[in-house]
Amino acid sequence: MVDRGATPAAGAQPDDWPARPELSLALNRIGTFDWDLDSGRLHLDPEALEILHVPTEEFEGHITDIGGRVPRSDAVMLDSLVARAMKDGSETYGAYYHVRDDDGALHWTYTQGRILRDEQGRPCRIVGVVRDAAEELSHVAEPRDGAEEPRHQTTVVETTTAALAHARTVEDVIDFFKDSRAVEHLGADLLVLGLVDSGRIHLVAEGPEEHYIPGTRYTRIDDNFPMSEVIRTLTPRFIESREEFATSYPWLWERIKDIGISSAAYLPLIAQARPIGALGLLYREGRGFTRQERNLFIALGSSLAQSLARAMLFDQEHDLAEGLQQSMLPRRIPDVPGAQIAVRYRSARMGRDIGGDWYDVIPLPGGRVGAVIGDVQGHDTHAAAVMGQLRIVLRAYATEGHAPATVMARASSFLHELDTDRFATCSYVEADPSTGMLQLVRAGHIDPLLRHPDGTCRRLPLAGGLPLGLSAEFGRTDYPVTTVELDPGETLLLFTDGLVEQPGADLDDGMQILAGIVRDGPYDLQALADKLCDVVEERVGEDDMAILLLRREGVAARGGGRLQQHIAPADPEALSAARHMIRAAVRAWGARERSDEIELVADELVTNALLHTDGAAVVTIRMLSGPERRLRLEVEDKSSTLPRRREPGESGVSGRGLLLVDRLADVWGVESRGTGKSVWCEFVVPERHERQEAD
Repeated sequence: MVDRGATPAAGAQPDDWPARPELSLALNRIGTFDWDLDSGRLHLDPEALEILHVPTEEFEGHITDIGGRVPRSDAVMLDSLVARAMKDGSETYGAYYHVRDDDGALHWTYTQGRILRDEQGRPCRIVGVVRDAAEELSHVAEPRDGAEEPRHQTTVVETTTAALAHARTVEDVIDFFKDSRAVEHLGADLLVLGLVDSGRIHLVAEGPEEHYIPGTRYTRIDDNFPMSEVIRTLTPRFIESREEFATSYPWLWERIKDIGISSAAYLPLIAQARPIGALGLLYREGRGFTRQERNLFIALGSSLAQSLARAMLFDQEHDLAEGLQQSMLPRRIPDVPGAQIAVRYRSARMGRDIGGDWYDVIPLPGGRVGAVIGDVQGHDTHAAAVMGQLRIVLRAYATEGHAPATVMARASSFLHELDTDRFATCSYVEADPSTGMLQLVRAGHIDPLLRHPDGTCRRLPLAGGLPLGLSAEFGRTDYPVTTVELDPGETLLLFTDGLVEQPGADLDDGMQILAGIVRDGPYDLQALADKLCDVVEERVGEDDMAILLLRREGVAARGGGRLQQHIAPADPEALSAARHMIRAAVRAWGARERSDEIELVADELVTNALLHTDGAAVVTIRMLSGPERRLRLEVEDKSSTLPRRREPGESGVSGRGLLLVDRLADVWGVESRGTGKSVWCEFVVPERHERQEAD
């Protein structure tokens, strides 16, 4: 191995001359990376892992493996920079940022990448280098001769302006000045940043923190402080000696004189002709500020003020958009016996780019519940308005008792008839927590996930139809229903694509990453929802995100299960869904031996109700507990005319319905229900162990 510190004899040529590329990279603390955007895999060489302070054993080849090492403000800047470079056709990008070591200390790092694209111009790979930038940036704080000083001051303004250009929120700007290296970066010994807040000055950042002066967190604008003065006068204040400091601001001087401060520059932060704050840069050595330096400091204050004003506007627009979005979502989630529900919504971090994502939880008769997740196309107020209308319409159709497929078809027709060019993806689930039966319908939406009690998680493939609006436009409003039985302790996860989509990554990769997060996440449902939100917070997203988690509680009951289906007179989808519901319930409740009898009786009763009345029918099937298990089937209609049994004759083709009911059911009857009636029948269903003993 070559001794990197050895010096060759004069005139002798080193054995390893010229140096190999890997030696040159290692000596200069430069690592390499290769990021395959299609698969999401990331390769970091050992030098890069060392620079990023990522232990080899913790790196599994994913970009998320290094996320915890980069502070949030820097991560936001990097994500935004890379996403913009990929979108605007750039070939390269580069940025300075911090990485955090195991002790929590921050170190400057520089990354440069070259974006490779396929034949269609789509980014497919990024190859680049990462290097330790601590040494080069440390030179900013070193003494300079007179010739270098103007150039140094210009560099401070330029680098600060570049860093703040990536700050989106006020918190991002504050984080920049709270950074432990910000003082050195600005070439000062101490700094203070205050913002005008309700007629006072709020000190939001100071560095280093151990020099905080009690009593200065909130001060009045008319106080005798340099920061107050520059805000009142809108004029910079340059203090060039200790004597000037003591004479002008005696109260403050008594509290900072032991720190060794001798001079300072206080800059007003002015945006749109009004003060929004002030920045103070303090120095231990006494110094005079030349005209050029003062002009550069004024330029620095102007740049910072613009960044803060932009960030404040962003925060205001973002809060307004998020408030509008939240007002259109349900104010409260109803309590559902036998189930836990957790919902979350996170807006995109793009100012007023409000989205059309929504969730809803709809109480239904018989202890059932409807769960909705959806996403209207677009990111603007129009998308939010369409979302609000669509949510209300879906809720209305569901509470009317329509089958899931019918709810989705009617919602699609409603959206098609609106004066809009937007479509929406959606998933609707009708759940009965007492039995665990789920009926799921998907309209162009992402498949849900199913988490088992042991933590394992899998994708739940659903047959689906076209998005809402498009299916009605193309006359394809048939939505297949998928029936799933949710066991106690199992969790259904519904979400929008903002949770899984990442720049440069396939949706399938995002689903796999999400499944891993859910698998390793907490069991508590609310904590799991928070964990999923944290994942979104760690990256900059251009899409909002909604999630709905539904978990079945307890142990499967011996009796008491209940399912219900509303069937309109001319609604073949609802009739088919009712048959599917009955078949699934019979199977789930252990009544397979009598399934043919129960399904035949149900068909007869429903057919009679639809043929001999002018209204709809409601089918209810439930399991009764007692000395013996009984499955009860009820068909309600709005007609007060009671059915009667009659003999059809040998050649008759009708009149056999009630005969079949009488022969196949153990007991049946008719009950008056005010404006209508209910025809019911019961079937004895023995327990499993009773059937085994009989055998």
